[in-house]
Amino acid sequence: MVAGTVLDGYLPIAEHGIIGDLHTVALVGTDGTIDWYCCPSFDSPSVFGAILDRDRGGFFRIAPAAETWTPKQLYLPDTNVLITRFLTPDGVGEVEDFMPVERVRGRVHRHRLIRRVLGVRGQMRFRLDAQPRFNYGQDEHETYFHENGVVFQAPGISLALQGPLALKPEGSGVQCEFTLEPGQSATFVLEQVPEDYIPRLYGEDETREAFEGTVDYWRTWLSRSRYQGRWREMVHRSALTLKLLTYAPTGAIVAAATTSLPEVMGGARNWDYRYTWIRDASFSLYALLRLGFTDEAAAFMDWLAQRFRESDATAGRPLQIMYDIHGGAELTEQTLPHLAGYRGSAPVRIGNGAAHQLQLDIYGELIDSVYLYNKYGTPIHHDTWTDLCRTVEWIAANWDQADEGIWEVRGGIRHFTYSRVMSWAGVERAIRIATSRGLPADLVRWQSVRDKIYHQIMDRGWNPERGAFVQHYDTQVLDASILIMPLVKFVSPTDRRWLSTLDAIAGELVADSLVYRYNAEASPDGLDGEEGTFSICTFWYVEALARAGRLDEARLVFEKMLTYANHVGLYSEEIGPTGEALGNFPQAFTHLALISAAYCLDKELG
Repeated sequence: MVAGTVLDGYLPIAEHGIIGDLHTVALVGTDGTIDWYCCPSFDSPSVFGAILDRDRGGFFRIAPAAETWTPKQLYLPDTNVLITRFLTPDGVGEVEDFMPVERVRGRVHRHRLIRRVLGVRGQMRFRLDAQPRFNYGQDEHETYFHENGVVFQAPGISLALQGPLALKPEGSGVQCEFTLEPGQSATFVLEQVPEDYIPRLYGEDETREAFEGTVDYWRTWLSRSRYQGRWREMVHRSALTLKLLTYAPTGAIVAAATTSLPEVMGGARNWDYRYTWIRDASFSLYALLRLGFTDEAAAFMDWLAQRFRESDATAGRPLQIMYDIHGGAELTEQTLPHLAGYRGSAPVRIGNGAAHQLQLDIYGELIDSVYLYNKYGTPIHHDTWTDLCRTVEWIAANWDQADEGIWEVRGGIRHFTYSRVMSWAGVERAIRIATSRGLPADLVRWQSVRDKIYHQIMDRGWNPERGAFVQHYDTQVLDASILIMPLVKFVSPTDRRWLSTLDAIAGELVADSLVYRYNAEASPDGLDGEEGTFSICTFWYVEALARAGRLDEARLVFEKMLTYANHVGLYSEEIGPTGEALGNFPQAFTHLALISAAYCLDKELG
């Protein structure tokens, strides 16, 4: 293969596209390999997980049988249909990968993953190799061969691989080889099925109809976007990615599609992001509302209302920081020691032990998103306002606590400035909703709380010796989360204190336009190893520069950041020292921040 460098038997994280059906996703490498797929939902155990262990994880590869080729990968424009092309001197072939989106409510979702292989030029021989490894490679499975395919049967789940060619045993999986001439095609359908299912032959007309229906779904959805700015293609790719990370049955938005892709290569900063963080989902809601996608906002509001109704009173707070996609609160963290991890980056984790941390900022982000939904979507209902009032009262009683902060540090609680700023934002936005709608509220009390938070931040979050707002009280350490200050209107973007802070961040946390979250040496976070630059912080930096009137600088940083997207416009969580993608992929935080930065920069440029 002639492609992105294969490292220790693993494709680089960036050498992947993503497909999905609003229930789950699959990562498709530029070498034609699906090396991450959980079924039937985002947080289900993996069926293919070779990205976390090349030997034990399992994969589904369709690629040329020749030893070398050159791959190209792209999305069919304005869709989430992925095309992987293979170029050789003797021929050109391609694989169209997609997952049909079921739009009929009340019908059981079929969870179909369709791989349509086409001959384009010359003659090309392909090899198919499917090696499922159920439950993160922990469960054995049986393989039953039939005329039109095979059924892989494991405890609790059965998958059928159906196609026009005979599949032969290969280890605990199957394989076949076939040759295509120009204009010829062969389609393979992987589908969740009942135990007694007999594989059937999918005709080319039927799979073509599924292809056209999938294309139509994504293009119809994207046509609702109101964005017509300078970076339309990248903004729309980010919107399509955020939509892929949405779980349709509940409206939940997951933080990322994967677990345990390392923030530090070979290190232990490996987390499971296949859950719904209140923070990430609230920011995603903001980004989608900016583009005009109000249905997604309404679905998330319904999901949120259910979380309020189910909130655990014994926890002493209205919400926890994250839930599973069904709204479950128990996300017990455990390691999978039998998996080696991506390029040896162990441990592999499922679940997330940070779920019960105290992170005060989530309430501000949540109320800010409700404020925007009320303003740009649908006016909120009485029950929602009642829940919101309860949340504001909780903030009023608890805002002055130390917490773990936005970055979920495991090195002890602090009085984080960012948490205070977002507590202020939550109360301030609730006041705006009440006054604009004439809704009942204890405005005198709320205004007093808002003002107390403001004055405390100005007194203790500002460090006169450093000439900057700092990470937490009684320190001189900087933190890129502070870039949110002018974005939520806590401080004027041209305030003297803010401009001094912006310069301090630029001097210490910015490396050739890319922004680090904080200096881990100066402010230990309880974790081993260094990390890359954090992409959401870079986009926040763009917005802060733009709002400060430094438009040439903001635009250059933004354009540079766009070069760090992968070949199909996707971002992971972080960017490593040589520009490589690090962390879970693709990450909602990064894509929503791109949308917000593009929107802001367009507005400021006029």
